[in-house]
Amino acid sequence: MWTADWPLDLLSALAPHRRGAGDPAMRAADDGLWRTTSTADGPASVRITVAAGEVRIAAWGAGAERAGAAVPEWLGAADRPEAFSPGAHPLVADLHRRTGWLRLSRTGRTWDALVPAVLEQKVTTIEANRVWRELLRLAGEPAPGPAPAGMRVVPSARRVLDVTDWEWHRCGLDGARRRALRAVATVAARLEPEDGCDSATLQRRLCSVPGIGVWTAAEVAQRALGCPDSVSVGDYHLKNIVGWALAGRKTDDEGMLELLEPWRGQRQRVVRLILTKGGAARPPRRGPRNAPTNYRGI
Repeated sequence: MWTADWPLDLLSALAPHRRGAGDPAMRAADDGLWRTTSTADGPASVRITVAAGEVRIAAWGAGAERAGAAVPEWLGAADRPEAFSPGAHPLVADLHRRTGWLRLSRTGRTWDALVPAVLEQKVTTIEANRVWRELLRLAGEPAPGPAPAGMRVVPSARRVLDVTDWEWHRCGLDGARRRALRAVATVAARLEPEDGCDSATLQRRLCSVPGIGVWTAAEVAQRALGCPDSVSVGDYHLKNIVGWALAGRKTDDEGMLELLEPWRGQRQRVVRLILTKGGAARPPRRGPRNAPTNYRGI
């Protein structure tokens, strides 16, 4: 049992960790929201329900105790939104006023965020989510406890290294992402954030692994540490969404960072605020949609 002291929105709080509506690692069911996770003690399934502001947490598996204790931080208990000032920009100020539920989630687990981030390199979200589902069905453990049918836990680093080339081919994973995933699997234990590890340190460690660049490192820091400042430089769409929202024009990564500079230290929070605005913050679509490749930086 746990009680949040803000207007908690369960689905929105965990949305950054969900890879599409069919994600085998997260599912909304009649009896609550289910999420699977790896822990230092082993895999776990967690069921979260909210009633009258009270959060009820149940967990199963070898990592149940550790995973259950982490749920408040998953939902934003470690975030410090009082450190943020929206400033004078009318859109940011308005979004901040209307999104009292927004808290930045922190899972404390690099591996759980790193595997799907690698799969998202240079492909569309639809394609990345498809490969994520295929990988979990192929190599993920069945979710412990009475989790909904078909739920899986992200495969361990050892299991990833055991996947054969023909199995990767069946999942639809190309050579570059396959090599990056194997590279991080060989050093996975050293990438988990110990007590006191900050975002900059974690991102430096990640970028020292072949195949991991600034985009992937930022995506992981945002989820594992709840970093309020890390921006996903290299994302195909994000720079234009931010540019359109803050300045009414498309921009490049340098221009995006320049627009976000007034909120240095809280730039990721501003990005999250903008993304809550949905399609209204996006520039109008013109021309053909992008091909399934060359979508994101690494």
